[in-house]
Amino acid sequence: QVQVVESGGGSVQPGDSLRLSCSHSGRTFSRYVVGWFRRTPGREREFLAGINWSNNNTGYAGTVNGRFTISRVLPATTVYLDMSRLSPKDTAVYYCAIGSNRDVVRSNPAEYDYWGQGTQVTVSS
Repeated sequence: QVQVVESGGGSVQPGDSLRLSCSHSGRTFSRYVVGWFRRTPGREREFLAGINWSNNNTGYAGTVNGRFTISRVLPATTVYLDMSRLSPKDTAVYYCAIGSNRDVVRSNPAEYDYWGQGTQVTVSS
């Protein structure tokens, strides 16, 4: 059984920062990547950032690379997404996902096979 659980979402004001956490059991796999995505109603899931668990290589969507940071602190298995300078456009459900048996972070959600339930982030005045 593979588990992926996001936490840390909530309501914030524009300009605020927020840290999301992803607790996972991806170490079941010999190699894998962990990605952060978000979804708004009626839209496809949007890739934000990912990390290769084996070598700590990261990848970011061009639109968020300057504001979002994905990280981990070994030997713990938690993956973080630190978000800054949030705006109402960042309002969405944020998901953590595992892409098993992969060596490279990709932006295509179809390349991730285990997903968490999501955590809501609302940015408003």
